[in-house]
Amino acid sequence: MEEQHEDHGHSTAAWTGVGVILVGAAIAAVAVAIPSVWLGIVGAVVIVAGVVAGKVLSMAGYGGQGHHAQAGGAIDAPDEAGAQTLGKS
Repeated sequence: MEEQHEDHGHSTAAWTGVGVILVGAAIAAVAVAIPSVWLGIVGAVVIVAGVVAGKVLSMAGYGGQGHHAQAGGAIDAPDEAGAQTLGKS
């Protein structure tokens, strides 16, 4: 059976990379709506920058297994067995 990854995507590197990629995708979508080659190129460059930023932050220790990743502590999910919750559900 496949191993479960509870921290999959819950890191500063992942959130930063995905956020920048979403901004680039929005720029590229506008470039399609108003036919603009240079705006499409800008969107593509921002998307590539998001991929690079995510990888660099992961290598710097802000990834899922890095020393800056959130581990242990209180969990804000009431479905976790025996965990304290921060908020109300």
